[in-house]
Amino acid sequence: MVDRLRVILVDDHEIVRQGVRTMLEAHPDIVVVAEATSASTAVEVVRDHRPDVVVMDIRLDDSSGIEATRTVRTRFPDVRVLMLTSFPDEQALISSIQAGASGYVLKQIRRDELVSAVRSVGDGQHVVDKTVTGVLLEQIRLGAAREPSGADERLSRLSAQERRILALVAAGRTNREIGLHLNLAEKTARNYVSVILQKLGLSRRGEAAAFLARRGTR
Repeated sequence: MVDRLRVILVDDHEIVRQGVRTMLEAHPDIVVVAEATSASTAVEVVRDHRPDVVVMDIRLDDSSGIEATRTVRTRFPDVRVLMLTSFPDEQALISSIQAGASGYVLKQIRRDELVSAVRSVGDGQHVVDKTVTGVLLEQIRLGAAREPSGADERLSRLSAQERRILALVAAGRTNREIGLHLNLAEKTARNYVSVILQKLGLSRRGEAAAFLARRGTR
């Protein structure tokens, strides 16, 4: 039997937890092993169950889900976190990524997209909701408009094509998806990504979203 992806749900609304549980457990490769209603109990539940993925609401009664994410990622670095929120908030996206979250999706997400996001995060990938992706793309466009006087020194090292690819990386797109979007071979897209990260001084693809969003708030 194939190992199932072990998931914990953290949300202070019972109906939301039940709905997400039903959606996820309709798939035989996913099992919800526990639930939590607050930031404090979330850390305890993660400690007791050591899941693969935590689906974390940002706004909880006792504290922020972002702070809970930071604690979980610090104490249990092998556990990945997918933020699930009702609000396409740019600052929340930045803070979530800085706290160590691997994904950021909205509660309006379709059933199949949520399942895919949980699987992707469990597989070590990064996922950003398409609605929030628009914010990242706008940072790229604004950055280009401000050059050369207001340009970030690192971002100014990138060509127009590299900027487009950076936005797609920040949005959680795979090399294959980037290739299809820009009519490039997957290997070419992978080479572009390696060069872009090197130019920006970033070590992981997941840092790209935080880089773009922080720059846009300056």
